[in-house]
Amino acid sequence: MKETNGIDSKTYMNLEILRFTTVGSVDDGKSTLIGRLLYDSKSIFDDQYDAIKKSSEQKGESTVNLALLTDGLRAEREQGITIDVAYRYFATPKRKFIIADTPGHVQYTRNMVTGASSARLAIILIDARKGVVEQTCRHSFIASLLKIPHMVVCINKMDLVDWDQDTFESIKMHFKAFASKLEIADLRFVPISALKGDNIVNRSKNMDWFDGPTLMYLLETIHIGSDLNHVDCRFPVQAVIRPQSTEHHDYRGYAGKVAGGVFKAGDEVMILPSGFTSTISSIDSYDGEIKEAFAPMSITIRLEDEIDISRGDMIVRVNNVPHISQDIELMICWLSEKPMSLNGKYGVKHTTKEARCIIKDIRYKVNVNNLHRIEDDKNVGLNDIARISIRTTQPFFFDKYSRNRTTGSVILIDEGTNETVGAGMII
Repeated sequence: MKETNGIDSKTYMNLEILRFTTVGSVDDGKSTLIGRLLYDSKSIFDDQYDAIKKSSEQKGESTVNLALLTDGLRAEREQGITIDVAYRYFATPKRKFIIADTPGHVQYTRNMVTGASSARLAIILIDARKGVVEQTCRHSFIASLLKIPHMVVCINKMDLVDWDQDTFESIKMHFKAFASKLEIADLRFVPISALKGDNIVNRSKNMDWFDGPTLMYLLETIHIGSDLNHVDCRFPVQAVIRPQSTEHHDYRGYAGKVAGGVFKAGDEVMILPSGFTSTISSIDSYDGEIKEAFAPMSITIRLEDEIDISRGDMIVRVNNVPHISQDIELMICWLSEKPMSLNGKYGVKHTTKEARCIIKDIRYKVNVNNLHRIEDDKNVGLNDIARISIRTTQPFFFDKYSRNRTTGSVILIDEGTNETVGAGMII
């Protein structure tokens, strides 16, 4: 039986997956932290280590620069910064991990939003010498807006402040004061040195005053089973499966990814927007027929009745229906250098449904430093966060983003360039 990082393949396939992202200001050590996690958990190959060791020597560095493991673009390596979102995968005997290393520069905030949108945990890095800065506030606010359930604040470069406990406690108090205005369900603090490896995988002898868990212990044990919505049944239809082969002559199934709730054979369901009802006859997966399905499984649902269903429709429970409306209120992160146009027309995508919309109103912008509303400035530009209202050309079926991150999110698209210009959270 093959092994992955010392884990047999059967065990590896059944491990729970934690998606997390690293965010923070420029040069706070995000890429170094991920490199350290990969290295100390023995998740890199010898040739990868040799390559970054050689690259570090060529740049005249005295130690191996682990940040080079994630800075994949040539421009990133040359400038020593992160530009694009870098995804890395590793596993321990307890969990599989997908990491999104996101940029710290203000002009790449849109890349940070992309990387954090599917994360279940955010690691906020703070330079112990600088403390909480504007980008710390911006990224923490966006992480809160994106409803990332767990946040771990890593106060990095403790080696450069002589492992001082007072510095750690001061930054912790400052961040807590800011975070009290946010909606953060689970907040933890860890003092670390990504460069030296203190409190990453192994406990730090230099900070014996800290009695909390290491970062890796948190990543392996933090409870994520209840993060998804298993109450409201939501199944956006992605495709209709009609093989029309001799073996499957009468097969008609509706394929997609469960966005919420639990579906079982025999359940009575409703199809939106038609409102017709039917009963689930069977549920098929890649491995064959299954008894029940839940988020985020990809499945095919078969119904007892032949109903006209197409991509963009949604299968729900009869007594648990989402909001249905053409008028939607959003908190939006604007991702385009071209400012938002009031009364402007944009493409809008929600789950598997696509339509067009108009920006009806820009209610206010948000000052990310103090979270105050800016009501006298309606000019929404790159990286701005604002509350707006839109009207779509077709009714959408949605939940509040705080209740379901999948059915509560939309993206706005510039119809001329096909560029994604806004990421919206339905409120």
